Amino acid sequence: MENNFKISIVIPCYNEEDNIIPLTEILLKTLKKYNDYEIIFVDDGSYDKTLKKIKEIRNKNKKIKIISFSRNFGHQNAIKAGFDYSTGDCVISLDSDLQHPPGLIDEMIEKWQEGYQVVYAVRNNFKSLGFFKRTTSKLFYKIINSISDVKMTYNAADFRLIDREVVNAIKQFKENYLYIRGIVSWVGFKQTTIKYKQEKRFSGESKYSLKKMIKFALSGITSFSIKPLKLSLILGFIISFFSFLYGLYALYIAFFTDRAITGWTSVIVSVLFIGGIQLFMIGVLGEYLGKLFMENKRRPNYIIKDKEF
Repeated sequence: MENNFKISIVIPCYNEEDNIIPLTEILLKTLKKYNDYEIIFVDDGSYDKTLKKIKEIRNKNKKIKIISFSRNFGHQNAIKAGFDYSTGDCVISLDSDLQHPPGLIDEMIEKWQEGYQVVYAVRNNFKSLGFFKRTTSKLFYKIINSISDVKMTYNAADFRLIDREVVNAIKQFKENYLYIRGIVSWVGFKQTTIKYKQEKRFSGESKYSLKKMIKFALSGITSFSIKPLKLSLILGFIISFFSFLYGLYALYIAFFTDRAITGWTSVIVSVLFIGGIQLFMIGVLGEYLGKLFMENKRRPNYIIKDKEF
Protein backbone atom coordinates (compact mmCIF):
# COMPACT_ATOMS: atom_id res chain seq x y z
CA MET A 1 0.00 0.00 0.00
CA GLU A 2 1.42 3.36 -1.02
CA ASN A 3 1.49 5.90 1.77
CA ASN A 4 2.42 9.05 -0.12
CA PHE A 5 -0.73 10.84 1.01
CA LYS A 6 -2.06 12.54 4.10
CA ILE A 7 -5.13 11.43 6.06
CA SER A 8 -7.27 13.80 8.12
CA ILE A 9 -9.50 12.37 10.83
CA VAL A 10 -12.31 14.69 11.98
CA ILE A 11 -13.98 13.92 15.32
CA PRO A 12 -16.78 16.14 16.70
CA CYS A 13 -17.03 15.96 20.49
CA TYR A 14 -19.63 17.10 22.98
CA ASN A 15 -19.22 15.98 26.59
CA GLU A 16 -17.25 12.83 25.76
CA GLU A 17 -14.56 13.02 28.45
CA ASP A 18 -14.47 9.25 29.08
CA ASN A 19 -14.23 8.36 25.38
CA ILE A 20 -11.39 10.61 24.22
CA ILE A 21 -8.39 8.62 25.45
CA PRO A 22 -9.67 5.10 24.47
CA LEU A 23 -10.64 6.38 21.02
CA THR A 24 -7.27 8.08 20.50
CA GLU A 25 -5.35 4.96 21.52
CA ILE A 26 -7.22 2.84 18.97
CA LEU A 27 -6.85 5.50 16.27
CA LEU A 28 -3.12 5.85 16.76
CA LYS A 29 -2.66 2.08 16.47
CA THR A 30 -4.69 2.09 13.26
CA LEU A 31 -2.89 5.08 11.75
CA LYS A 32 0.69 4.16 12.63
CA LYS A 33 1.11 2.34 9.31
CA TYR A 34 0.50 5.59 7.42
CA ASN A 35 3.27 8.12 6.91
CA ASP A 36 1.27 11.31 7.34
CA TYR A 37 -1.96 11.98 9.18
CA GLU A 38 -3.70 14.42 11.49
CA ILE A 39 -6.49 13.93 14.02
CA ILE A 40 -8.73 16.97 14.40
CA PHE A 41 -10.89 17.02 17.51
CA VAL A 42 -13.69 19.60 17.34
CA ASP A 43 -14.95 20.39 20.83
CA ASP A 44 -18.54 21.51 20.36
CA GLY A 45 -18.86 23.60 23.53
CA SER A 46 -18.41 20.75 26.04
CA TYR A 47 -18.88 21.64 29.70
CA ASP A 48 -17.16 18.55 31.12
CA LYS A 49 -13.44 17.64 30.88
CA THR A 50 -13.52 16.77 27.17
CA LEU A 51 -11.32 19.68 26.10
CA LYS A 52 -8.88 19.04 28.94
CA LYS A 53 -8.50 15.40 27.88
CA ILE A 54 -7.87 16.41 24.27
CA LYS A 55 -5.20 18.90 25.31
CA GLU A 56 -3.50 16.23 27.41
CA ILE A 57 -3.10 13.90 24.46
CA ARG A 58 -2.06 16.77 22.17
CA ASN A 59 0.83 17.53 24.52
CA LYS A 60 2.08 14.01 23.76
CA ASN A 61 1.35 13.98 20.03
CA LYS A 62 1.39 17.14 17.89
CA LYS A 63 -0.42 15.35 15.06
CA ILE A 64 -3.51 15.83 17.19
CA LYS A 65 -5.19 19.16 16.45
CA ILE A 66 -7.88 20.99 18.45
CA ILE A 67 -10.74 23.27 17.46
CA SER A 68 -12.81 24.54 20.38
CA PHE A 69 -16.14 26.31 19.84
CA SER A 70 -17.30 29.22 21.99
CA ARG A 71 -20.55 27.30 22.65
CA ASN A 72 -22.50 24.32 21.36
CA PHE A 73 -23.13 24.89 17.64
CA GLY A 74 -24.24 21.35 16.81
CA HIS A 75 -22.82 18.13 15.43
CA GLN A 76 -23.10 19.11 11.74
CA ASN A 77 -21.31 22.43 12.24
CA ALA A 78 -18.55 20.64 14.14
CA ILE A 79 -18.02 18.31 11.19
CA LYS A 80 -17.99 21.30 8.83
CA ALA A 81 -15.32 23.02 10.95
CA GLY A 82 -13.18 19.90 10.76
CA PHE A 83 -13.54 19.88 6.98
CA ASP A 84 -12.70 23.59 6.79
CA TYR A 85 -9.42 23.19 8.67
CA SER A 86 -8.35 19.77 7.41
CA THR A 87 -5.30 19.49 5.16
CA GLY A 88 -5.36 15.82 4.21
CA ASP A 89 -5.73 14.32 0.74
CA CYS A 90 -8.73 12.49 2.17
CA VAL A 91 -10.85 13.26 5.22
CA ILE A 92 -12.55 10.69 7.44
CA SER A 93 -15.24 11.79 9.90
CA LEU A 94 -16.38 9.62 12.78
CA ASP A 95 -18.10 10.04 16.13
CA SER A 96 -16.20 10.03 19.42
CA ASP A 97 -18.31 7.39 21.18
CA LEU A 98 -16.50 4.41 19.57
CA GLN A 99 -19.66 3.24 17.81
CA HIS A 100 -17.84 3.88 14.55
CA PRO A 101 -14.98 1.31 14.53
CA PRO A 102 -11.63 2.95 13.61
CA GLY A 103 -10.53 -0.44 12.21
CA LEU A 104 -12.69 0.30 9.17
CA ILE A 105 -10.33 3.10 8.11
CA ASP A 106 -8.05 0.67 6.23
CA GLU A 107 -10.95 -0.57 4.11
CA MET A 108 -12.03 3.01 3.41
CA ILE A 109 -8.52 3.90 2.28
CA GLU A 110 -8.46 0.87 -0.04
CA LYS A 111 -11.74 1.94 -1.66
CA TRP A 112 -10.41 5.49 -1.99
CA GLN A 113 -7.27 4.22 -3.73
CA GLU A 114 -9.50 2.28 -6.11
CA GLY A 115 -10.85 5.63 -7.29
CA TYR A 116 -13.90 6.24 -5.13
CA GLN A 117 -14.12 9.82 -3.83
CA VAL A 118 -16.83 9.19 -1.22
CA VAL A 119 -16.93 6.02 0.89
CA TYR A 120 -19.94 5.65 3.19
CA ALA A 121 -19.95 3.28 6.15
CA VAL A 122 -23.39 1.66 6.34
CA ARG A 123 -24.61 -0.23 9.42
CA ASN A 124 -25.48 -3.87 8.79
CA ASN A 125 -26.83 -4.58 12.29
CA PHE A 126 -29.70 -2.13 12.14
CA LYS A 127 -32.05 -4.73 13.65
CA SER A 128 -30.19 -4.43 16.95
CA LEU A 129 -31.60 -0.93 17.39
CA GLY A 130 -34.90 -0.30 19.14
CA PHE A 131 -38.20 -0.59 17.27
CA PHE A 132 -38.90 3.16 17.47
CA LYS A 133 -35.45 4.09 16.17
CA ARG A 134 -35.67 1.60 13.29
CA THR A 135 -39.17 2.66 12.31
CA THR A 136 -38.57 6.42 12.39
CA SER A 137 -35.27 6.06 10.52
CA LYS A 138 -36.86 4.01 7.74
CA LEU A 139 -39.72 6.49 7.51
CA PHE A 140 -37.34 9.43 7.29
CA TYR A 141 -35.27 7.94 4.45
CA LYS A 142 -38.40 6.93 2.54
CA ILE A 143 -39.81 10.44 2.82
CA ILE A 144 -36.65 12.32 1.91
CA ASN A 145 -35.78 10.02 -0.99
CA SER A 146 -39.31 10.26 -2.37
CA ILE A 147 -39.61 14.06 -2.25
CA SER A 148 -36.01 15.07 -2.96
CA ASP A 149 -33.99 14.95 -6.16
CA VAL A 150 -31.03 13.83 -4.04
CA LYS A 151 -31.03 10.14 -3.13
CA MET A 152 -29.38 9.45 0.19
CA THR A 153 -27.83 6.16 1.21
CA TYR A 154 -30.14 4.31 3.58
CA ASN A 155 -28.74 3.65 7.06
CA ALA A 156 -25.55 5.64 6.45
CA ALA A 157 -24.28 7.76 9.33
CA ASP A 158 -21.64 10.51 9.48
CA PHE A 159 -18.91 7.87 9.30
CA ARG A 160 -17.38 8.36 5.87
CA LEU A 161 -14.28 9.11 3.83
CA ILE A 162 -14.29 11.94 1.34
CA ASP A 163 -11.63 12.98 -1.14
CA ARG A 164 -9.95 16.39 -1.03
CA GLU A 165 -11.84 17.45 -4.16
CA VAL A 166 -15.13 16.69 -2.40
CA VAL A 167 -13.97 18.52 0.75
CA ASN A 168 -13.18 21.63 -1.30
CA ALA A 169 -16.68 21.49 -2.80
CA ILE A 170 -18.32 21.18 0.64
CA LYS A 171 -16.26 24.06 2.03
CA GLN A 172 -18.11 26.37 -0.38
CA PHE A 173 -21.38 25.77 1.47
CA LYS A 174 -22.25 28.66 3.78
CA GLU A 175 -25.83 27.76 4.70
CA ASN A 176 -26.83 27.85 8.36
CA TYR A 177 -28.91 24.69 8.41
CA LEU A 178 -26.27 22.17 7.45
CA TYR A 179 -27.23 18.60 6.64
CA ILE A 180 -23.88 17.03 5.76
CA ARG A 181 -25.34 13.66 4.68
CA GLY A 182 -27.49 15.37 2.10
CA ILE A 183 -24.72 17.72 0.96
CA VAL A 184 -22.29 14.85 0.37
CA SER A 185 -24.92 13.10 -1.76
CA TRP A 186 -25.79 16.34 -3.56
CA VAL A 187 -22.23 17.21 -4.67
CA GLY A 188 -21.95 13.92 -6.55
CA PHE A 189 -18.55 12.39 -7.45
CA LYS A 190 -17.87 8.65 -7.46
CA GLN A 191 -19.40 7.10 -4.35
CA THR A 192 -19.58 3.66 -2.76
CA THR A 193 -20.49 1.99 0.52
CA ILE A 194 -18.97 -0.53 2.90
CA LYS A 195 -20.74 -2.46 5.65
CA TYR A 196 -19.88 -2.34 9.32
CA LYS A 197 -21.26 -3.48 12.64
CA GLN A 198 -22.10 -0.57 14.88
CA GLU A 199 -20.68 -1.10 18.34
CA LYS A 200 -22.32 -0.08 21.59
CA ARG A 201 -21.46 3.35 22.93
CA PHE A 202 -18.26 3.04 25.00
CA SER A 203 -19.32 5.54 27.66
CA GLY A 204 -21.90 8.23 28.27
CA GLU A 205 -25.26 8.79 26.62
CA SER A 206 -26.32 9.78 23.13
CA LYS A 207 -26.59 13.53 22.62
CA TYR A 208 -29.38 13.12 20.08
CA SER A 209 -32.63 13.46 22.00
CA LEU A 210 -36.00 12.91 20.32
CA LYS A 211 -36.37 16.68 19.94
CA LYS A 212 -32.98 16.96 18.22
CA MET A 213 -33.75 13.99 15.97
CA ILE A 214 -37.01 15.61 14.81
CA LYS A 215 -35.24 18.93 14.23
CA PHE A 216 -32.48 17.13 12.33
CA ALA A 217 -35.01 15.30 10.15
CA LEU A 218 -36.95 18.49 9.36
CA SER A 219 -33.71 20.23 8.45
CA GLY A 220 -32.79 17.41 6.08
CA ILE A 221 -36.20 17.39 4.38
CA THR A 222 -36.57 21.16 3.97
CA SER A 223 -32.94 21.66 2.90
CA PHE A 224 -33.24 19.51 -0.20
CA SER A 225 -36.83 19.79 -1.36
CA ILE A 226 -39.63 22.32 -1.82
CA LYS A 227 -42.17 19.58 -2.45
CA PRO A 228 -43.80 20.09 0.98
CA LEU A 229 -44.74 23.57 -0.24
CA LYS A 230 -46.14 22.11 -3.46
CA LEU A 231 -48.01 19.50 -1.43
CA SER A 232 -49.57 22.28 0.66
CA LEU A 233 -50.71 24.00 -2.53
CA ILE A 234 -52.25 20.80 -3.93
CA LEU A 235 -53.88 19.95 -0.62
CA GLY A 236 -55.31 23.45 -0.35
CA PHE A 237 -56.72 23.21 -3.88
CA ILE A 238 -58.35 19.83 -3.19
CA ILE A 239 -59.95 21.03 0.04
CA SER A 240 -61.15 24.22 -1.62
CA PHE A 241 -62.70 22.19 -4.44
CA PHE A 242 -64.62 19.88 -2.10
CA SER A 243 -65.62 22.84 0.11
CA PHE A 244 -67.07 24.50 -2.98
CA LEU A 245 -69.05 21.36 -3.84
CA TYR A 246 -70.27 21.14 -0.26
CA GLY A 247 -71.34 24.78 -0.45
CA LEU A 248 -73.38 24.08 -3.58
CA TYR A 249 -74.96 21.10 -1.85
CA ALA A 250 -75.84 23.22 1.19
CA LEU A 251 -77.45 25.87 -1.04
CA TYR A 252 -79.44 23.20 -2.82
CA ILE A 253 -80.71 21.79 0.49
CA ALA A 254 -81.62 25.27 1.75
CA PHE A 255 -83.53 26.53 -1.31
CA PHE A 256 -84.95 23.48 -3.03
CA THR A 257 -85.79 21.06 -0.21
CA ASP A 258 -87.31 21.12 3.25
CA ARG A 259 -84.54 18.98 4.75
CA ALA A 260 -82.42 21.86 6.02
CA ILE A 261 -81.68 21.29 9.71
CA THR A 262 -80.46 24.04 11.96
CA GLY A 263 -77.41 22.63 13.72
CA TRP A 264 -73.78 23.14 14.38
CA THR A 265 -72.16 19.65 14.17
CA SER A 266 -71.37 19.69 10.45
CA VAL A 267 -70.24 23.32 10.66
CA ILE A 268 -67.93 22.69 13.59
CA VAL A 269 -66.43 19.58 11.97
CA SER A 270 -65.86 21.42 8.70
CA VAL A 271 -64.32 24.46 10.37
CA LEU A 272 -62.02 22.38 12.56
CA PHE A 273 -60.92 20.20 9.64
CA ILE A 274 -60.23 23.08 7.29
CA GLY A 275 -58.66 25.10 10.11
CA GLY A 276 -56.34 22.22 10.96
CA ILE A 277 -55.24 21.89 7.33
CA GLN A 278 -54.64 25.62 7.13
CA LEU A 279 -52.50 25.58 10.26
CA PHE A 280 -50.53 22.66 8.83
CA MET A 281 -49.87 24.52 5.58
CA ILE A 282 -48.97 27.71 7.44
CA GLY A 283 -46.55 25.66 9.55
CA VAL A 284 -44.85 24.26 6.45
CA LEU A 285 -44.61 27.74 4.96
CA GLY A 286 -43.31 29.09 8.26
CA GLU A 287 -40.56 26.46 8.36
CA TYR A 288 -39.25 27.62 4.98
CA LEU A 289 -39.65 31.32 5.79
CA GLY A 290 -37.85 30.83 9.08
CA LYS A 291 -34.92 29.21 7.34
CA LEU A 292 -34.87 31.99 4.75
CA PHE A 293 -34.87 34.58 7.54
CA MET A 294 -31.91 32.94 9.28
CA GLU A 295 -29.98 32.46 6.04
CA ASN A 296 -30.35 36.15 5.16
CA LYS A 297 -28.62 37.09 8.40
CA ARG A 298 -25.43 35.47 7.02
CA ARG A 299 -24.23 34.47 10.46
CA PRO A 300 -21.20 32.15 10.65
CA ASN A 301 -21.79 28.43 11.16
CA TYR A 302 -19.60 28.46 14.25
CA ILE A 303 -17.29 30.64 16.35
CA ILE A 304 -13.93 29.29 17.41
CA LYS A 305 -12.82 30.14 20.94
CA ASP A 306 -9.50 28.31 20.79
CA LYS A 307 -7.49 26.49 18.14
CA GLU A 308 -4.29 24.46 18.43
CA PHE A 309 -2.68 23.34 15.18
